[in-house]
Amino acid sequence: MDKYFGESTPKLGFGLMRLPKKGMGKIDIEQTKKMVDLFMEAGLNYFDTAYVYDGGDSERAAKEALVDRYPRESFTLATKLCAWMGANSEKTAKQQFYTSLERTGAGYFDYYLLHALQAGNYKKYDEYHIWDFVKEQKEKGLIKHWGFSFHAGPDILDEILTKHPDAEFVQLQLNYVDWENPDVTARANYEVARKHGKSIVVMEPIKGGALANPPKVVQDIFRKANPEASFASWAIRYVASLEGIITVLSGMSDVAQMEDNLSYMKQFKALDAEEQDAIRQAQEVINGIKSIPCTGCHYCTAGCPKQIPIPEIFEARNKQLVWGQLEQGRTEYARAVANVGTASDCIACGQCERACPQQIPVIDRLKDCAMTFGK
Repeated sequence: MDKYFGESTPKLGFGLMRLPKKGMGKIDIEQTKKMVDLFMEAGLNYFDTAYVYDGGDSERAAKEALVDRYPRESFTLATKLCAWMGANSEKTAKQQFYTSLERTGAGYFDYYLLHALQAGNYKKYDEYHIWDFVKEQKEKGLIKHWGFSFHAGPDILDEILTKHPDAEFVQLQLNYVDWENPDVTARANYEVARKHGKSIVVMEPIKGGALANPPKVVQDIFRKANPEASFASWAIRYVASLEGIITVLSGMSDVAQMEDNLSYMKQFKALDAEEQDAIRQAQEVINGIKSIPCTGCHYCTAGCPKQIPIPEIFEARNKQLVWGQLEQGRTEYARAVANVGTASDCIACGQCERACPQQIPVIDRLKDCAMTFGK
């Protein structure tokens, strides 16, 4: 019997948010099938999607690449209901559950989450009676376990878990860079969840891919500690080594990323003392770099009235802030804003900041980018 809920679950989960793409931005189903096969052959079985991912194509890909090809009892599938994106009423919010069942063809969900609770939206789930709704679906056998994903501070997390103690797990953004980040409060959120006895699914362990290619000074630290280990492996093993972790989601985008993750997570070993020390050194170094903590989720762009490609602009600026690549940053910025809105087009409506899971002061950051890039 598990010492905590989900202890026996394999510690690597396949996040279906950043699946490989081909022409016209469509998901590459054949490559996704290969990735699913590799994942399943390695004895791993946790898949995570959401109603809003890729406009529903992520859930459809889960059906085609996984559900239609494997016995239902051989894998676990998680998806999410978003009461603040793609929903404008209690009826439309609840309809997401039934639509997800139809898209995936899964019959039931092993894990079902209230999606991306944060300061500006978490009361929507009470207003729309979503907490009671998911409990009703569990009673019907359509949900096995339910919880929520969270993007706010420890006070709100404590409030929610106090009010809803029957939530079975929490999905949190945890990684070694954000552990003490005052905007993300990873450590504090982790500690609140564990205080309430909740097991944790980890999201953004590689911070939207940024920690797969960290600054050179961090690369040097990790290469010295273990020249054979990929940089992504340090990030994933760090959070997988924490107590109370159900699984760590990695949004793998191609077969090579899958193969790398499987090489060290098929038979997971927690970080030893020397490896933990290397992580602490990396934290000290990288926390001194004032980058924009954007993970490229694109929640901010869905309602931007000026069609500003905010994540791409921030990525271009980070080329300069983190890597000192001034010209490359300018080139990438020019490419990003071709035929769409520029940083200086921002009208400060604030919808991006309300949607941002990272609590980034987007408006001020765009002003900086406009000054830096000249438009």
